[in-house]
Amino acid sequence: MILVLAYCSVLLSFASCLPALLMHQRHNLPAFNRQWIINLEEQHFPILMRRAVFGLLGLSGLFAILAGLGALINGEVMTDRIGLGLPWLPWQVRFDNLSGFFFLIIGIAVSAVSLYGPSYVSAYEESRHPFAVLSLFTGLFVAGMLLVLLADDAFFFMIAWELMSVASYFLVAFQHENPANRRAAFLYLLMAEIGALAIILAFGVLASFADGFTFDALRDARLSTTWASIAFVLALLGFGMKAGLVPVHVWLPEAHPVAPSHISALMSGVMLKVALYGLIRFCFDLIGEVHWQWGLVLMILGTVSALGGILYAMMQTNLKRLLAYSSVENIGIIFMVLGLSMIFMAQNQPQLAALGFLAALFHAFNHALFKNLLFLGAGIIHHQTHELNIDLMGGLIKRMPKTGMLFLIGCMSISSLPLFNGFVSEWLAFQTALQVDVIDNGVLRSLIPVAAASLALTAALAAACFVNVFGILFLGLPRSRHSDKAQEIADQGMLAGPALLAGLCFLFGIFPGLMLGLINDVAGQVLGASLPDGATLSWLHLAPVSADKASYSAPLVLVGALIAAGICFRYLRRSPATVMRRAETWDCGFGGLTPRMQYSSSAFMMPFRRIFAKVWIIDEQVRKDSQGAMNQDVSAIHYSLQIQDHSWPRLYQPIERAVNRTARLVGRIQTGNIRTYLGYSFVTLIVMLWIIS
Repeated sequence: MILVLAYCSVLLSFASCLPALLMHQRHNLPAFNRQWIINLEEQHFPILMRRAVFGLLGLSGLFAILAGLGALINGEVMTDRIGLGLPWLPWQVRFDNLSGFFFLIIGIAVSAVSLYGPSYVSAYEESRHPFAVLSLFTGLFVAGMLLVLLADDAFFFMIAWELMSVASYFLVAFQHENPANRRAAFLYLLMAEIGALAIILAFGVLASFADGFTFDALRDARLSTTWASIAFVLALLGFGMKAGLVPVHVWLPEAHPVAPSHISALMSGVMLKVALYGLIRFCFDLIGEVHWQWGLVLMILGTVSALGGILYAMMQTNLKRLLAYSSVENIGIIFMVLGLSMIFMAQNQPQLAALGFLAALFHAFNHALFKNLLFLGAGIIHHQTHELNIDLMGGLIKRMPKTGMLFLIGCMSISSLPLFNGFVSEWLAFQTALQVDVIDNGVLRSLIPVAAASLALTAALAAACFVNVFGILFLGLPRSRHSDKAQEIADQGMLAGPALLAGLCFLFGIFPGLMLGLINDVAGQVLGASLPDGATLSWLHLAPVSADKASYSAPLVLVGALIAAGICFRYLRRSPATVMRRAETWDCGFGGLTPRMQYSSSAFMMPFRRIFAKVWIIDEQVRKDSQGAMNQDVSAIHYSLQIQDHSWPRLYQPIERAVNRTARLVGRIQTGNIRTYLGYSFVTLIVMLWIIS
């Protein structure tokens, strides 16, 4: 029954492609019916199509949630075979706890998008951006992600992986009239295919020591440490490129800002987790025996990605680009803790390995919630203000209070503040790193505390980043005409999707045990170990190691916060005669406060830019226009700031130059002379005959 629910989810995502496609087949109908359809289209047909498409997507998400919860609660491994694929290799299907957990993540995100989407996509002009195209590739994208989680052989896995990648390419290139969209889509497709080749090679290494391409055969493969490490490196390159690990992250801040906002939410909040699933499935399940060196590599790459991602996010003024870099940071945190899990597993500490595994999966779940919330919120802001530049906004809390409240919850969640879900998963990550004293390896005992300190710095910088984001966006005075004229979104569906995610952020921040108990079962199935016997994962207390070492009780913190808020409220309103008085924003006594007097995002982040100046390539220029006698009077000051990622000039541009030089050298063989080509054929024939003989 649970597997049937998973199949229904996939079929419904495919079915969501059909309604809009039928709209393009109306001209093939008989004349009478065609005229009826055209008349209906002019009135209500587009609305019906949008609701039908997103309704089917919503049902797909609902079935994915039911299938995921069923697999997590049931705990059984379900297998099946589909008569597709190669004649000698039908598609093998496996649905277990790990697949069910990621099914749940996809289901929640798709359900929120189904509420949000109908009104959001109505802003696109049908003649330039056909809804049929958007709905077709959205359905294929969701179906591809779900099929990746069901695949139990390498061939089926790569078919689903490519379906996910190619469909998302067309979604990034949806507004293809913009050069930035075409460039971002090409970069994304190029890196996606390079990553796919790395994954195919990783499967090939395993298959060369196995009897087939099914995952059961790959699990039975016996690899030497060298070949296992080669397979791990290839898998890390392929899945890490899709996940957005530094330094193979450059496609992510290019693709996410140009895609439609609900697609950006699915790519950042969900697709990156599918890459995480692939790495976990490959390393912990297929290879089986992990080595501490692999965990060290993951921990170092994750730490660099976390710090680098948030530092680059702090310097962005484009809201969606900032959120994309923030995804690099959170993926880095997940990989860092996953590396700790590998290290503890290799050091014969299975229970602590389970703790790290649980922290990584829970942060993946939390990131899917608050990053989808923030991207959908960014879509509402863009929909109402037609701006994504943070420095051109401001004062939106008075004009869009509901959106502001939802966005604030997302900012507090991603900043890891108590009472919200982001705090719990990062607290678990710290608890994992603090158990380093059980390791005998001196190198690890010295490096893990450095990673933990970097995690603390990352959390602090993330809080500063999103204080800047929320303050510049919603507080102060409007900095542009669009922001000044902005109004709250009228369609409640666009608010319902983010509201669902915001509620879940708060729910799992107060009662994390609801999800941690299920994830603990995933760790038991994948690692063969769960949390220590003395650990407590109840609704009231969270003590992952033992109660005498560390514990956290979100419900008690909530009660304390409510009591403190009640006391403050009563104290401030202690006089019955107190009357609410409204006044202008405090102007420091100058009077006539204007937007030019406010901090900009660049000014707010200037201290961090000075401290971490070596992290970026900074081009900062100040030019003064002078007038008067001997040009002593300054009439105007012009300031420009350009910040670039080090990865481009130091890694990707040298590769680009090398590829171009190689292409020019290879191009020299094309002389256009038939005698030269006959000579090539003759030499090739001689060489082949020599090899055969």
